Amino acid sequence: MKAVQHIAYNEISESIKFSDIEKPTINKNEVLVETYAASVNPLDIKVITGKLKMRRNYTLPATMGYDVSGKIIEKGEAITNFNIGDEVYAYVDTQGTFAEYVSIKQNIVSLKPKNTTFEEAASLPLVSLTATQALRRGKLKSGDKILIHAGSGGVGSVAIQMAKTLGAYVYTTTSTDNVQWVKALGADRVIDYKTEDYKTIVKDVDMVLDTLGDDYTEDAFKVIKKGGKVITLVGPVDKETANRMKLNFFAKTYLAWKRRKITKRISEKAAYYSLVLLRPNSRQLNEITKLVESEKIKTNIEKEYPFKDTLNAVLHVANGRTKGKVVIKIK
Repeated sequence: MKAVQHIAYNEISESIKFSDIEKPTINKNEVLVETYAASVNPLDIKVITGKLKMRRNYTLPATMGYDVSGKIIEKGEAITNFNIGDEVYAYVDTQGTFAEYVSIKQNIVSLKPKNTTFEEAASLPLVSLTATQALRRGKLKSGDKILIHAGSGGVGSVAIQMAKTLGAYVYTTTSTDNVQWVKALGADRVIDYKTEDYKTIVKDVDMVLDTLGDDYTEDAFKVIKKGGKVITLVGPVDKETANRMKLNFFAKTYLAWKRRKITKRISEKAAYYSLVLLRPNSRQLNEITKLVESEKIKTNIEKEYPFKDTLNAVLHVANGRTKGKVVIKIK
């Protein structure tokens, strides 16, 4: 079968290529999915450029891709909750979705929303699961105030919609071109970062969802209330997460040094701080399916590319400033 593989750590155009590889086989707890669509995420760019080599052990060449939608064409003998022909979608944490077929464990796959195309479904898993797990980590509830950075981004745009379904008041930041679109997602106060300083507008919020990192992570503590929460997707690794990662003493010591400024801010605000490392979860994906089918969450695709143009799709995301998801049509 045809697959797009990561072959080296180099310039993006020299790091990925089409390969002919074996069609995957399945065990008793897996389904074989014929891929109809996949989406490109910033995570894919980080993998290609080697930014995650310290966290994950990647063996090259490796088939790329984490998001997938398609139809089940085979199922293991232990599978009772899916049938041949079911239309499904998933976030696959071991990569492998930029291919004509992918094997998926039954506990991470879900029936796709009935009111979406395969392309729309493929745009959802990583960003919607990330938003779900981040808001749950921060225990966001009705009446809370939250700042979501980069409201026009993949995670931010879904997180806004989810936060509103929970009854929260939502601040978000975006650029001038995206202000009206982000307002339409339901944000209560949209801050144009080109003309406004969010730190002078946002005060005493219950939670900040940090999608940007660097100074934004530390500055989040300036706008939360005493005892507030900073949930980050890209900031320094917190102590609890470092323990879950089962790192050695030297790695934990290095990470503690890296977050020394954050540790000081946590103490000053009696705050809760946590880095979210995304995990596949079919139960949560089932809940997302219901939200999409009830139109409480809407998809947003910026551009679709044919499978043969996967490199251009990857470069599109690598160049940044996307408004919505970039999707690859595989079938």
